[in-house]
Amino acid sequence: MSTKKSEIKIQVEVDENNVPENLHWTAQDGGVNNEEAKAMLLSIWDSKNQESLRIDLWTKDMPVDEMKVFFHQTLVAMSDTFYRATEDEKMMETMKDFCDYFADKLELKKE
Repeated sequence: MSTKKSEIKIQVEVDENNVPENLHWTAQDGGVNNEEAKAMLLSIWDSKNQESLRIDLWTKDMPVDEMKVFFHQTLVAMSDTFYRATEDEKMMETMKDFCDYFADKLELKKE
């Protein structure tokens, strides 16, 4: 039985201090080819060590107001993903309540 492989590529250009200047990503199966990004959060579960590994990057020209929206949208998406993975509706609702609180405190426009 053969399995299909899919590849996601992330290209990071850094300055002399290793601060990201440009981020580009490609996911051909998703129709994405060398698209620019200003920030990314990647979490990977290391089952052997029972811990999350992370890569959090943003370019030096990522505006703070956009970073706040990015974080809010990421938290909302994590709530949805948590529910799909666990079917724990009560905790998903608790997480969404926090997302509303987060948006309110940052005075983000309702989406």
